[in-house]
Amino acid sequence: MIEIKGLTKTFGKTEALRGVTLVVPGEQVYGLIGPNGAGKTTLLNILATLLPADRGTVTINGLEVFAAPRKVRRVIGYMPDFFGVYHGLTAREYLEFFAAAYRLSRNQYRRLVGDLLELVNLQDKADSYVDNLSRGMKQRLALARCLVHDPQVLILDEPAAGLDPRARFEIKETVRRLKQLGKTVLISSHILPELAEICDQVGIMENGRLVAGGPVAEITAAGRDTRVITVEVDRPRPELLSYLARYPGVRRVDEVESHVRLVFAGDRERQGALLKDLIKNGYPVLQFTVIRSSLEDAFLAVTGGERQSPAATRAKEEDKKC
Repeated sequence: MIEIKGLTKTFGKTEALRGVTLVVPGEQVYGLIGPNGAGKTTLLNILATLLPADRGTVTINGLEVFAAPRKVRRVIGYMPDFFGVYHGLTAREYLEFFAAAYRLSRNQYRRLVGDLLELVNLQDKADSYVDNLSRGMKQRLALARCLVHDPQVLILDEPAAGLDPRARFEIKETVRRLKQLGKTVLISSHILPELAEICDQVGIMENGRLVAGGPVAEITAAGRDTRVITVEVDRPRPELLSYLARYPGVRRVDEVESHVRLVFAGDRERQGALLKDLIKNGYPVLQFTVIRSSLEDAFLAVTGGERQSPAATRAKEEDKKC
């Protein structure tokens, strides 16, 4: 189990973490969601004993991170978002090197390495050099490296970043198997739908704060009254952005490829009224699509008040001038 209370961390004038309090139950998968700069990596680095905190406490399996970092390292496995691999080694030798670093005997790690390669589905690549592996295979090998000392808690920072769909699926399946083995997993990711599939609970971070947290179903329910709508009109897009930023019930407006994407609080009747008002005010609508509620919708709904889109910011500034 991981227990965090009032965790604060600053870098100069930047507040990376602002009083984060979080509990990750044992033998569960907990997902951290948040944009770049939300504080996720800073939080995970502190849990991994790599960064001191300014204030607050952290305990992992009953051990205080700041008081007993060496003991904590024995019970955690940490996979950073960027990690190094030794290209002159085979996959088997790579894992044996780290097993020896944890002072496991040769007899122990010979059997263990085979089991780990099978767990991450790399048994057929045991004698392949690491530099010949694909990015997805290297990610899975790095995950296996986190497990050589059989930690109870895994801290994974963006383990599926930059991977193709097949490689992401394999990482996801491995995390599921780790939960079945009784591991506690704290995982950060931008791939929100996939987190919803594998996590028991999620926490949403924004600007150094944990703004929401709980079971996936409850967090998703927080966004049920809010819908993500994509709109395309036959008019200059800046005009549409400005109009939508002022429209009642619109919490966020963004440009996404050829469309405008907005977070809108309203039922079907209010959605219909929005469409009618667009047409009535001279915006020929080419496409108006309401996307079903998801974990991503909940994230946008919960963080909508914390971060304004550029369009909304410009609209507010124009209103102040008037």
